Amino acid sequence: MIPFVDLKTQFKQIEPQIRASIDRVLEHGQFIMGPEVLELEQHLADFCNVKHAISCSSGADALLMTLMAKGLGHGDAVFTSPFTFFATVEAICLTGATPIFIDIEPSTYNINADKLADSIKKINDQGKLKPKAIMPVDIFGLPVDYDEINTIGKLYDLCVISDAAQSFGASYKNKPIGCLTDITTTSFFPAKPLGAYGDGGAIFTNDNELADILKSIRIHGQSGDNKYVNERLGLTGRLDTLQAAILIEKLKLLPGEIKRRNQIADQYSEALKDKVGLPYVKPERISAWAQYSILVPDPESLAQTLKENNIPTARYYPVPMHLQTAIKQFGYKSGDFPVCEDTADKIISLPIHPYLTDEQIDQIINVIRNTYN
Repeated sequence: MIPFVDLKTQFKQIEPQIRASIDRVLEHGQFIMGPEVLELEQHLADFCNVKHAISCSSGADALLMTLMAKGLGHGDAVFTSPFTFFATVEAICLTGATPIFIDIEPSTYNINADKLADSIKKINDQGKLKPKAIMPVDIFGLPVDYDEINTIGKLYDLCVISDAAQSFGASYKNKPIGCLTDITTTSFFPAKPLGAYGDGGAIFTNDNELADILKSIRIHGQSGDNKYVNERLGLTGRLDTLQAAILIEKLKLLPGEIKRRNQIADQYSEALKDKVGLPYVKPERISAWAQYSILVPDPESLAQTLKENNIPTARYYPVPMHLQTAIKQFGYKSGDFPVCEDTADKIISLPIHPYLTDEQIDQIINVIRNTYN
């Protein structure tokens, strides 16, 4: 079976460094907020060309901590994509704010920035909710239209929070993900382009005051170094020292792995361009290719065919966010976001980790081409 994500082969590339890093943590015993955490944060900030990188316990907590730090709550509106993982919407709802969805582009699967301003104006005109933030999602690792979204954010005085859970390592107009908006969040879930060996995440910002608030929130809202004085509500949101030590080593591999992911994506796109619907990368963007997702009329049938040939697949995301039972109180219904719903019905993701061999790539391509000959 071709692995969908090949963490074992990656581990073998840096096994001595990983084991040595873990041993150092075991020796000093500072498993919570040890020196490796601060070291990783500096490396991440440098990588993203941003002042502050605040590590945390997961990508979901990165989103929630950010919304808490910005004071989001009941009566506030957050504009986001219906085509994402539930954590995006969950974080909004946990603060008491209301998610306002914007349909996606059919080619990139990203939020359609052209429809964003109209939606904000509509919510303003209705007067029931106060627009507070835009939360675009770099779906599958592809950066959204940041210039356009930032312009809209400034026009309506909205904070732009980038959900870059899948796009760490990508770039937009020669700028790395992490420095493109007011705040950027990411995930270090093992299957992400930069993955830990457990949960983890980070938040990026150039705002000094916001960074201090986030550092407080991740440790129960504590005041400075006094853990028994709490100035705000917070979370147990820290990144384990062991995960930080692992990520320091894995970050060194990331540029080469992003390059390889793009090579594989180019191979797929060239070979399948006349057979299936392909993901489109707009100019001046480099995707992190967390997933390579195609559109076909029968994704479940194709998944079965590929499985019979020892090729795994995944479906991201068969149930759009606006149709999730957990948020039925907002009154969204089938047909509200037709491009998203059509995409969800047709999408299927292929293996695209950086350790795929050319032989494996050819095998995947040949099965798909033979299926749609």
